Amino acid sequence: MDRFTVQNAQSNPSQDAVSIRRSAAEPPRFQALPGLHCSRPWNHYGRPTVNLFRSGERDIISVNLGPVRNTVFHPGIAAAPGIVPVLHAPEARTPDVAVVIPCYRVAGQILNVIRGIGEEVDAIYVIDDQCPDRSGSLVEREIRDSRVRVVFHEQNRGVGGATITGMRQAVADGARVIVKVDGDGQMDLHLLPAFIATIRSGEADFAKGNRFYDPDNLVTMPPVRLVGNAILSFLAKMSTGYWQSFDPTNGYIAIHGDVARLLPLHKLHTGYFFETDLLFRLNTVQAKVVDIPMPALYAGEKSNLRVGRIILPFIAGHMRNFAKRILYNYFLRNFSIASLELIVGLALLLFGSIFGLAKWSHDGVAAPAGTVMLAGLPIILGVQLLLAFIAFDIASVPSTTLHPRLAGLRKAAPVDGDANGRRMDAG
Repeated sequence: MDRFTVQNAQSNPSQDAVSIRRSAAEPPRFQALPGLHCSRPWNHYGRPTVNLFRSGERDIISVNLGPVRNTVFHPGIAAAPGIVPVLHAPEARTPDVAVVIPCYRVAGQILNVIRGIGEEVDAIYVIDDQCPDRSGSLVEREIRDSRVRVVFHEQNRGVGGATITGMRQAVADGARVIVKVDGDGQMDLHLLPAFIATIRSGEADFAKGNRFYDPDNLVTMPPVRLVGNAILSFLAKMSTGYWQSFDPTNGYIAIHGDVARLLPLHKLHTGYFFETDLLFRLNTVQAKVVDIPMPALYAGEKSNLRVGRIILPFIAGHMRNFAKRILYNYFLRNFSIASLELIVGLALLLFGSIFGLAKWSHDGVAAPAGTVMLAGLPIILGVQLLLAFIAFDIASVPSTTLHPRLAGLRKAAPVDGDANGRRMDAG
């Protein structure tokens, strides 16, 4: 085939036309140019369609980018032999939906996870958290999806740290919906549209999976996880304030980009307590959270979670967050009748308990009825006031979406921190 010169001849904002001019007289007639495709360095948030057509004496390769913006790609329009590549940077755009995938010891599953992500997603951030199996390098070698970007951590930061890196990058790129899935294949990717629609429609600011919704699905869950999640869920209800939510350690989550921008990401726990700590932070800004029913998929993969090592830190984390939440929501940011119920209820309960123990008996003689009542009545009233406070707290679960009121924050507020990772594009 004769050699041709490739020129950019943009015809309209949604189409880049690459012109092929003959460099020799009477060259052979064009065939369908087998093998024409966009090579890996061409990185954008979309998939172009390439067509060949004739215009006068010129043969035109039309590369339809659709609504693609924010594209920076390198010389790399690969075609049949003899096509000279063009360097071109089209109009910038932000991804609407981004998926974050933390990677640590998931080399056996990560490729299938990425390939299972549908067209509804515009950007995929793969975070190699110093994976011993070099999952990030594997993705770079095997995946030709232009939506994929690989970020390498110089040191292991935990599943939470990897997720935070991806969230920061997605927020910096302007993503409206950010979904986090694990790289081990345990999450049903067919549910992605449901997570995305829940956030995009304004139904919630944050959506998370719930593996306990259908009891029939629980037979596949290991007993240790079943019992552990039930206990942790109750503790999480108290520490996060989302009493209607269950399965707090579920890593299948979606968040609106404006809400993610509002959160202090640098304060979030970077280990396995990340999801619960994130819920606590969401409550402090009064974000609406909903559960999405999902099955639990277990296919013999090995979990990196060690229950014996995390049980005490989990309990300590719940106690700390519970104390912070009460202080923030009932004393610093607000003071209501529930605040009084908590103060008076605790004071009466404490007084009645201490007084009753001190007057239980004296020299072997039982305390008189009046003394018993003086101890018992404050305890009863204190418990009643505390129950009223709990009822108020349960009824105060955020029920109005926050992100519609944060539209101006996107331009006004900077991204919390940065990725602090070596960024590599795999697309």
